[in-house]
Amino acid sequence: MKQHGPHTVREQAAEWFARMQDAPGDAGLQAQLRAWQEADPQHREEYQQLANLWRAAGLIPRQRLDALCQPEPVQQLPRRRLVRQALAAGIAVLALGLGWAGWQHQQLNHQDHLQTAFAERRQVELPDGSRLELNGGSQLQVDFSRGRRHIQLDAGEVMFTVAHDSGRPFVVDTAQGSVTVTGTRFDVRLDPAATRVAVEQGSVRVQGKDASLAQLTAGLGAHIDAQGNVAAPHAVDTAALTAWRQGKLVFDNATLADVVAEVSRYRTQPLRVAPGKVAQLRLSSTFSTDDTDALLRALPSILPVAVKSHEDGSREIIAK
Repeated sequence: MKQHGPHTVREQAAEWFARMQDAPGDAGLQAQLRAWQEADPQHREEYQQLANLWRAAGLIPRQRLDALCQPEPVQQLPRRRLVRQALAAGIAVLALGLGWAGWQHQQLNHQDHLQTAFAERRQVELPDGSRLELNGGSQLQVDFSRGRRHIQLDAGEVMFTVAHDSGRPFVVDTAQGSVTVTGTRFDVRLDPAATRVAVEQGSVRVQGKDASLAQLTAGLGAHIDAQGNVAAPHAVDTAALTAWRQGKLVFDNATLADVVAEVSRYRTQPLRVAPGKVAQLRLSSTFSTDDTDALLRALPSILPVAVKSHEDGSREIIAK
């Protein structure tokens, strides 16, 4: 039976790259590409390698690159075939002009410091094709070498979409412990007293400073306490836990104490809740991280509470 269309991952990646060159601003096509990349870590890895090589081709003199990218005069090829031919030529030029070893060294060795301001969300793509989504107030160090890919998370929360590379584990270290993967999607949040890990896709190994271990798969989470002890894995709602990526706060039967702790991460002025019964009231709702005042305005109509303003600008939730 005759096969239609590209059948290897590399051919599929080249086809997607050609289509994006034809219509770079097509939002629908971009959504389809993201879905294809997220279907398999190898898809993202192959596409990113082609994209990196194509960008690096810009280092080659234009006349030399154009000469290699020209089709033979007798051929009448569709535009996508021309783009793929140019892509292949660009890769050949890189191998000859830059040297494969030099390009590979650039990809394997990478250091960076990433930081987000209060309430800022930011997406960063690393040289290996891994993608980081940083929540507000996050700080981390990136250190890639031939042997491993290392992240030191010093503050905040990051959603990691890790490109598969079995030869170079991807390690996220915090003050309490570490998370190790080769390719997956997971969220790490560093609080003053604990590190929280939630897995959306794939699997990760969580290790505390005391050498305790937990293996997490999709839909599971765990935390490492201040002493470096890893708690037993438990089921988590990753969509709710990572709703901050869409600028949302999702609460499902959460205590007001937990609600206030979470909302305070997105407010410049302090927010408190009166201790006792008020702090233990429970709330289920969704709010915007960009307008936490809307939550405070809605609370008195949902629960038997009032919101008191103080002269220093802080707010306090008290019994009505």
